Amino acid sequence: MKSLPELTLVLTLLAALVTPALASDDATPAPDTPRPVVSEIVDAHASYRSRFVGIVGARTETDLGFLLAGTLAERPVETGDLVQKGAVLARLDPEDLDADVRAAEAGVQVAMAQLRAARDAENRARELLSRGTDSATRLEDAERALTGAIATVEQSRAALAQARDMRSFATLTAPQDGVIIETDVEAGASVSAGQRVVVLASTDMREITLDVTERDAAALNVGLLFDVTLAANTDVTAQAALRRIDPVAATSTRTRRVHLTLQDPPDGFRLGALVRVSPATTAALDITLDHSAVLDPEGSPAVWMVSRSADGATGTVHRTPVGLGRRFGPRVRITSGISAGDEVVTKGIHSLEEGQTVGPGVSQ
Repeated sequence: MKSLPELTLVLTLLAALVTPALASDDATPAPDTPRPVVSEIVDAHASYRSRFVGIVGARTETDLGFLLAGTLAERPVETGDLVQKGAVLARLDPEDLDADVRAAEAGVQVAMAQLRAARDAENRARELLSRGTDSATRLEDAERALTGAIATVEQSRAALAQARDMRSFATLTAPQDGVIIETDVEAGASVSAGQRVVVLASTDMREITLDVTERDAAALNVGLLFDVTLAANTDVTAQAALRRIDPVAATSTRTRRVHLTLQDPPDGFRLGALVRVSPATTAALDITLDHSAVLDPEGSPAVWMVSRSADGATGTVHRTPVGLGRRFGPRVRITSGISAGDEVVTKGIHSLEEGQTVGPGVSQ
């Protein structure tokens, strides 16, 4: 049996023999092997050819109500009714308002009678003064009374005009052509001043609203053209132009609401219709990148552009200045410096050096 020193010596020799064998099996590349990079081939179109789903709506929707409180006497329109400008939408009970108009008319008549009496008194005082049978003080009093009577007439006429205006407010009319998309109050109910009674959607201009991711929103610009197809009938098509992108993303979905204005749409594009939307084939979409791929975005923004060899196995990186546009979440618009087809490093950008050789690109 071997002693403890002998066993220790044997184990040491075995470890010395096994260690080189393990080292020879290690797959660690040589230090001069170009490292692969995570990169993106810039293409302003490839990622945005999928169709979006949107809904046709009115560009303007108006909440309509009365300027005064009262009881709703009638509402001759229902949801879905097409109305023309000036059409009666609802009426309040006019009994109290009619009484106010009659009282104001009576006030005008009383004021006119007082004016005639004051004018006659002033004429008599003037004539008596000319004959020397009355004093100048009496004439001055008559003139002041006539001036007060004239003012009273003007005041009563203003009150009559106000009463008639209030009477006209009891009738709610359509301010423009449109369609009733919502009714809130039924006949017989009491309404307060300013309370919404109906909602009128304008039919003179229709738009499409859709929700897109912030990545998609980053590539879209105001004025961009879209091809629109009616979901219920793919033969019905139109074009729409991007009018606005909501500046704030939705809290729950983190999507942006996009508004497209339909251009001469056919009748099939009714309010509430479902449509499929995609950027037109001729649309010029913006180039975007992950904001994390930009070096020194607050100072002199630049990216690492990869120049590939003929076989594409290796390449060299070059720091390329770029212009930055609006940012949408993690994406930022690139306004200058790179173009479609360029390869840009998107990860590990702070560990690269100018002219460094890199290996194959790995997509994110």
